Amino acid sequence: MPKLHSDIRILATEHLQNAYAPYSGFRVSAVVVAKSGREYVGVNVENAAYPLSRCAEQVAVGAMVTGGDREIAMVLIHSTSSPPATPCGACRQVISEFATPDTPIICSNDAGEELRFTIGELLPAAFKLNE
Repeated sequence: MPKLHSDIRILATEHLQNAYAPYSGFRVSAVVVAKSGREYVGVNVENAAYPLSRCAEQVAVGAMVTGGDREIAMVLIHSTSSPPATPCGACRQVISEFATPDTPIICSNDAGEELRFTIGELLPAAFKLNE
């Protein structure tokens, strides 16, 4: 797995405070690094109608697509939980749409704990429409 650059970790940590989590209090930020090298940030955005809430990973992937990129090189997910939060099933599927099975997923927290996976390890049988 690639080495995690400190500026990406700082970016995720700084944006964590922007998460909108008035119901759960569970803040998450995500940085998607595209194959182009561009970095896209997302935070979780809760809603009083809970099913309408969006995870940080989904927001970051949406920002990447909006920015014109279509390939994920790496994802960093940052939270305050211990152990660090891993992506939910829906986020794993969203990430897999734009990633290869060996795309690194790094989960970190404010305490410096870190978990590392590939999207293939987290979602070994990802749904692909044309495969």
